[in-house]
Order: sequence, then structure tokens, then C-alpha cells
Amino acid sequence: LERIADGQLDALEELYDRYRTMAYSIAFRITNDRGLAEDVVQDGFVGVWRNAARYVEGRGSVKTWLLAIVHHRAIDALRRRRPTSELPDREAVPPLALTLPDIWPEVAGRMLRLEILAALRTLSDVQREAIELAYFGGLTQQEIAKKTAIPLGTVKSRMRLGLLAMRRALLGAGAEAGSGSGNGADSAEPEPTLWADR
Repeated sequence: LERIADGQLDALEELYDRYRTMAYSIAFRITNDRGLAEDVVQDGFVGVWRNAARYVEGRGSVKTWLLAIVHHRAIDALRRRRPTSELPDREAVPPLALTLPDIWPEVAGRMLRLEILAALRTLSDVQREAIELAYFGGLTQQEIAKKTAIPLGTVKSRMRLGLLAMRRALLGAGAEAGSGSGNGADSAEPEPTLWADR
């Protein structure tokens, strides 16, 4: 980030290559729109370019800071498209973000990571391995199949079922936090397509 703060574009490109898959994963999970998610990722990295000098080492890793920015931008993009009343409680921006913007990215990043880790713990070992390799490792389905010596079709199936289970867990956690009740409305949710073409 020091190199980015000094205006070195190659440093930003390195950061983009390293974290773009994870950033897109977060943006798509929130927006459920490929085009909007791509715009959010680009906007997030522009934010990194402009605010690199504000990063404080020790308050969180660069990855956490970056993904928190993307998370925040994705929510902002969604709010611009839909009235606030239509946003799930789990996606609403806490009032803290309005009063302490310098602290919110770190807090949001930690909250998001805890949600994801909790959802991952609900999966089987093989589903969790495949999704961790893609989400945290940035590997494609083909790369995962090669790395684990598992047929590509099996990798796709494990990821598809795992993502559906994670989506249910994340939506369930959000509903519980927001209202304390659930009505099973996510039973007919669409199949996630984040890695469908990879």
C-alpha cells in the first residue's frame, strides 16, 4: 500500500490480481448481479488507490481493509438501486458507518469474515475445501480439480451444493439478527452462479 500511496500503478495492479476474485465474490454475494458486482470491484480498487495513504497497519490486514471497502461499496450500490426498506437487514449499513467512517471498514471486514467462517463451518469437509480453495485461494474450478485430483464435475457439484448451503446459512443469520424469526422464504432461492463458467 505504501507503493500505491506513492502513485505506483503496478502496485495497484498486483493487488488487483491477488484479490480480485475474492472481491468479486463478496460484491456478487451482496448484489446478485454480475455487471453490478464488476462495477463495485472496480470502484473498490479506485477507492484503494485514492485512500491507500489512510491505511493504518495493525488495525487489520490489507486484505481485510480492501474487502471491507468492496463490501461497503456493494451495499451502497444496492441502496442506489433499491429503496432502503427492500434491503435485507444483514446488508443494511450500520449507523456507525455514518458517524465513524474511518473505523467502519475494519469492523465491517471483521463482521463479514465471521459470517463467512460461520457459514463455512456448516458445510461438509469436501464442500468446505472446494469453496475455500476458490474463495480464499482464488482458484478456478479447473485448478481445484487439478490440485485435488478430483473430477471437474465433482468439484462443480460440491461447490454448487456448498454455496447453496452457505447462502441459506448467511440469509438465516441475517434474518435472525434482523427480526429473530424466519419463514423459510429462501427455500426456492436461485442457484448461485459465481463460478458457473469457470
